[in-house]
Amino acid sequence: MADTAVKAKDQTPTIEGAARPVNALEARLAALNLPQGGFAAAARQDALDRLQDMGLPGPRDEYWRYTDPRPFNAPVPAALAVPAAQETPLFDGLDKLTLVFVDGVFDEAASDDLALDGVEIATLAQADAGAGWAADLYGTLEAAGQKPVKRPFAALNTAAARDGLLIRVTSTPARPIHVVHRRASDSADAIWHHVIRIEEDVELTLLETGMSGARSNSVIEVDLAPGARFHHVASKRAVDPRVGIGHIFARVAERAQFKSFTLSVNGTTMRNEAVIDIAGDDAVAHIAAAVLGDGGKAPFHQDDTVFITHGAERCESRQVFKKVLKNGAEGVFQGKILVKPGAQKTDGYQISQALLLDERSQFLAKPELEIYADDVKCSHGSTTGAIDEEALFYLRSRGVPRERAIVFLVLSFLADALAEIEDEGIRECIYERLDVWLTLNAVQ
Repeated sequence: MADTAVKAKDQTPTIEGAARPVNALEARLAALNLPQGGFAAAARQDALDRLQDMGLPGPRDEYWRYTDPRPFNAPVPAALAVPAAQETPLFDGLDKLTLVFVDGVFDEAASDDLALDGVEIATLAQADAGAGWAADLYGTLEAAGQKPVKRPFAALNTAAARDGLLIRVTSTPARPIHVVHRRASDSADAIWHHVIRIEEDVELTLLETGMSGARSNSVIEVDLAPGARFHHVASKRAVDPRVGIGHIFARVAERAQFKSFTLSVNGTTMRNEAVIDIAGDDAVAHIAAAVLGDGGKAPFHQDDTVFITHGAERCESRQVFKKVLKNGAEGVFQGKILVKPGAQKTDGYQISQALLLDERSQFLAKPELEIYADDVKCSHGSTTGAIDEEALFYLRSRGVPRERAIVFLVLSFLADALAEIEDEGIRECIYERLDVWLTLNAVQ
């Protein structure tokens, strides 16, 4: 009888004398044109080696138990019709530096000049021959973020990304950077990777809007020096049944502040992962999201997975996630706070809540605390509910039409997440866009 050998990493049998079947990871990699050489060659090879060791996720993986990984495992994405027109930019009225990516590739002609006082900006593709400061940082935070939970699609991104932004901030710029994502191909598998370094006691605001590709995979690595401050506001609005996964990895030094807010609207299978390492004393990390999901036109599934590690004293973290779901939409939240030994005076807060606008929608939550210090204040909570009928009756009794009353109540539900946006002008832009969307969709 012929010997049979099984590869542990992919569980695909190889039978002597027969053509070896192509496993899912091999097929996924074969469909990509992996970059070669350049300053990131060693980091890319390391990521590829790690990916081959861990393999692609399956439904039995603990952190994929609520989300089907098959749309991300598939060799190529399902083709989508290219939208006839792009959505009006969300932050159109703000003074900002605009950088445009089309299907994950930087579009120089559509972008502003890269010059911005206090900021060094290059693209990953342009800097591939030599990237200075970024050479020691590309892939570093992603690799560190693979423990204790494996994140194979982040490793895939580090190995495969051909473009992205390399941003180093040496003094606080006068205006934010706005990254606009657009889609031009009906079947693009868009992959991009940003690396951001903010030096001591300076600040950067990064805005992101739009969608790229029929499927997307993004990574942002953010390294904050002592006293640095990073404000990240992203709006991910899908107008078609697409899939996408985004990752953000951050290292927060002493006195530094990391704050990120994401607005997610529609899509088919969307997942956002955040891995935050609070490494210095008196540091702050806040991450929040508002999700609006409508499963009426296409199935909707949105997953937020967060892992915050407290490794220093007197640090604060907040996780605030609010999801509004209708027409059979599904929402997932997996959030963990890990407090290491010695991380005394930790203040960790986590809340995840869903507002279900019909009986067919569902919200799945997995909050976690793991604490190895004895002088901490940590809490988590999760709730699921429907529109408050008493509040609705009160508004209607005051002459507010039912449709408008529902919009008011939903905006009130989302208020805690929106409050995590520090800049009032940016927060107002998000609020106005939410109001418009809810007016059109909340009661249909």
